[in-house]
Amino acid sequence: MALPVNISELVHGKVVEWERLEFKEGWNPEDILHSVCAFANDMNNWGGGYIIIGIKANDGIPHFPPKGLVKESIDRIQGELIGVCYKIQPNYLPITQPYEIDGKHILVIWCPAGDMRPYSCPSTLGDDARRQYYIRSGSRSIIAQGDNQTRLIELTAKVPYDDRINQEAKLNDLELGLIREFLQEVGSDLFEESTTMPFADLCKAMQIARGPVESLRPVNAGLLFFNSHPHRFFNRAWIELAIHKDEAGRNYISETFKGPVQRQIRNCLAYLKVEILKTETRKITGQAESITISNYPYNALEEAISNAVYHKSYAEEKPIEIQVLPDRIEILSYPGPLPPIKNADLQQRRVIARDYRNRRIGDFLKELQLTEGKATGFPVIRDAMAKNGNPEPVFYTDEDKMLFLVTLPCHAELTGIVTKLGNKSVTKLTREDIDEMFAKNIDLQELSDILEFDITNVSDYIRDYIRTKSIQKVTKSTQKVIKSAKKVTRLFGLADFLTDEKSRYEILSFLELDNQTKNFVTHIKPLIENGIIELTSSDKPNSRFQKYRLTEKGKKLTK
Repeated sequence: MALPVNISELVHGKVVEWERLEFKEGWNPEDILHSVCAFANDMNNWGGGYIIIGIKANDGIPHFPPKGLVKESIDRIQGELIGVCYKIQPNYLPITQPYEIDGKHILVIWCPAGDMRPYSCPSTLGDDARRQYYIRSGSRSIIAQGDNQTRLIELTAKVPYDDRINQEAKLNDLELGLIREFLQEVGSDLFEESTTMPFADLCKAMQIARGPVESLRPVNAGLLFFNSHPHRFFNRAWIELAIHKDEAGRNYISETFKGPVQRQIRNCLAYLKVEILKTETRKITGQAESITISNYPYNALEEAISNAVYHKSYAEEKPIEIQVLPDRIEILSYPGPLPPIKNADLQQRRVIARDYRNRRIGDFLKELQLTEGKATGFPVIRDAMAKNGNPEPVFYTDEDKMLFLVTLPCHAELTGIVTKLGNKSVTKLTREDIDEMFAKNIDLQELSDILEFDITNVSDYIRDYIRTKSIQKVTKSTQKVIKSAKKVTRLFGLADFLTDEKSRYEILSFLELDNQTKNFVTHIKPLIENGIIELTSSDKPNSRFQKYRLTEKGKKLTK
């Protein structure tokens, strides 16, 4: 039976970290027994590993073309392997499958992480053998001693949450269409076999269902990837996205991405690519080649979002939260990294984790090429941001490791808030932008958004446009602030009037209104809320000596 991975990519280390691969030129039963035991123990929750017989390696790096095995010897080796593995306690049997690479026959032994750790086996197949615990250290299998043995014993029968059997689900909660879609995408030979094999056998072959034949049930990772509505089993297991039009957070667009986690990632990235990512090509004086910059590099976003999906706890009822702000994107997941990682460790270029929360989720994401290998996520994000000219990304966890926050600052030259103008981020408005913006109803919030940008090249155009064409397009919400078309142009006069600090009474008098609370709420408060004017004594908002002045945004109205 084929394995649920692309074998060509596997042997070249493209879908699994090198530490999880062991290459053997030939059949060496004692050596291979120790490695099977080490992968079964999976002390770092990496998800077990693979032993490839028929390929020589130096320092863990394979040599190609492979030497290969004699085809007739493969059945014998598989039989001997079963006998050897019966020496492992508790009982553990790996999964084997012959393949042909570059015209040579090899045997792949898949050793998934075991459920009954710790596993032990004889130190030798000869006399005077002692039973030992084996673990992986780099590309080698070694005897667990001292602190390593203590750590391993602490993992007794402890299975990561994503690899546990879900007792609330049934086997038919796993969807054949999603499983075959995955196998086809990763290029597994199991895709062709899946059309004829029993569904239960397919799920067992992929290690996404376990248990006795009469009560075979899905594991949690299987439900997260191969069920259309995983939030039915894991409350709030989705991605929430909020796109803020301003820093205050009062005006925003929200989206929720549900479904299998791989679709959540891809649908969220596709949405961000259309609505948020902005790219410019620039010609450099004295240089033949032009350069292309983006407000955010796509591969940094992809890695950050995929890592949030990879490392969050699905036992906690908290979604992944993504906030798109005027000058940054924040990606928040719960909880923080596993010990001993601290916030100070996150500031290093490369963070080496001792344990991983979700071993199976990581495997599936790597096979789908949605995330990089172990400990490479941070360098990928940092390098992508630096290459694009963005400021350094910020990684943060609180003291109690209750959360993990990734902040991706926007490119300094492409910073801008999201407007109603196609929900796209802009920095310098053009006359075409203004035409499009004023083709809709104009309100005070829209005007406030305009003032966030560099308007020097179109300020006269904006002024004339507002004074003429937009006067007939005042919305109902605007009428609460400006009761007539005359008041639209009077807003510019008010800006001139507020070149120095003025009291509430003075402002309302200028607007030819009585000094009443109703008039303050209707005409002055919205200007404060939209950042056009501000209080001179913000710590004493109800002071009778309170005055008001233009903000930097409001001063643009005088231009």
